[in-house]
Amino acid sequence: MENEFNIKKLLKSVTTYGASDLHLVANCEPLIRLDGILKPVNLPKLTGKDIEEMAYSLLKEKQKHQFEEFNELDFSIELEGIGRFRANFYRTLGDVAAAFRTIPFDVPSLDELGAPQLYKKLMQREKGLILVTGPTGSGKSTTLAAMLNEINLTQKKHIITIEDPVEFIHRNKKSVFSCREVEKDTRTFATALKYALRQDPDVILIGEMRDKETIEAALTAAETGHLVFGTLHTSSSARTINRILDVFTGDEQPQIRAMLSTSLVSIISQTLIPKINKGRIAASEILVMNHAIANLIREDKVHQVYSQMQLGQEGTGMQTQTQVLFNLVKQGAISKENAFQYANAPDELAKLMPRPY
Repeated sequence: MENEFNIKKLLKSVTTYGASDLHLVANCEPLIRLDGILKPVNLPKLTGKDIEEMAYSLLKEKQKHQFEEFNELDFSIELEGIGRFRANFYRTLGDVAAAFRTIPFDVPSLDELGAPQLYKKLMQREKGLILVTGPTGSGKSTTLAAMLNEINLTQKKHIITIEDPVEFIHRNKKSVFSCREVEKDTRTFATALKYALRQDPDVILIGEMRDKETIEAALTAAETGHLVFGTLHTSSSARTINRILDVFTGDEQPQIRAMLSTSLVSIISQTLIPKINKGRIAASEILVMNHAIANLIREDKVHQVYSQMQLGQEGTGMQTQTQVLFNLVKQGAISKENAFQYANAPDELAKLMPRPY
C-alpha cells in the first residue's frame, strides 16, 4: 500500500469535489464536508494503522516527535498540483485520526466573497481592533484573508500575521507581508505580539486570541496606532465583548473596558448557511463602534449593546443577524428552516416571519 500516494489521492478528491474538509477516523470510511454536510467517500473503511501510515508520510521527524509527545499536532502543508491544507492530527481511542481543511492558493477578494461594502471602509482605518468571530468552519480565516488582500491591493503597509499554522499565503503587491508561524517562527502568540511592535508594523493579524496575555497585547497594539485583526469563537458581538472581559479578573476589568471602548472598531460575527441551490452564504452580524456603544462598554452595560445595534444603524453599516437572515430568506437564498436553525435569536426572527412547520 503506497500510503503517500493514497493520502495525496484522498486530498486530491477533496479539491476535485470542492469540499472544505477531509476526515480520517479509524473504522470509518473517509469523509468529506461538502456545503457544510459530511459525506462518505466511496472507499473501504480505514484502520487506525492505515491512517497512521498515511498521516506519518506527511510529517517531518520533528513533527513526528511532537505528535508522539503531545498526541496533538497542527500544521499546514502544500502539495504540488493538489492544494494547500491546514491539518490537525489527534488520537481517538488510541488510534491516529486526522482532519484536513482546504486553503485556496488564491486569496479571495472582498468582492468575490460578496462582502458588504462597509468592509472596504473598515480597511481604510489607521488603527483599532477589528474582530471576526464565529464557530469553527464559519469562514473567519477566509474573510480575514480577503480583508488583508484589500489592504495589499490598495495601500503601502507592513502587515505582520501571527498564526498557528500560517494559512493563506499572500503575495506582496502594494504591501509587504511578514508571516510568522507559532512554534516555527515564534514561541507563542503573546511573544510574537510583544516583539511585533518593534518590527514597525502597520497592520497585525492575530490568528487566535487564546489567552489573557494575547488579548491584552492586542488591545495595547490597537491603542498605540496599529490596525489589529483577531478572531474569537463567539457567535455575537455582545458575547465577544463578554468573552474578552471574562478573561480578566474583576479589578482588571475597568481598565480593559476602557481600552476596549477606545480601541474597538468593529465586530463581525459570521455564520455560513447552506444556500437553497448549492454552496453556502455568510450571514454576518456587524457591530460598528459609536459613542453610545463605547459608553455601554465603559459602564459595564454590555447587555444593552444589542439594542443599541438595532437603534444606531443609520449610516453606520451596522446590522443584526436577524435582519440578515430575514433578507436572505426574502431573496430566496436560504430556506426558512435553515434561517431558524442558525439563528442566534429565533424568537426575534419569528416576529418578522412565521416559523416553518
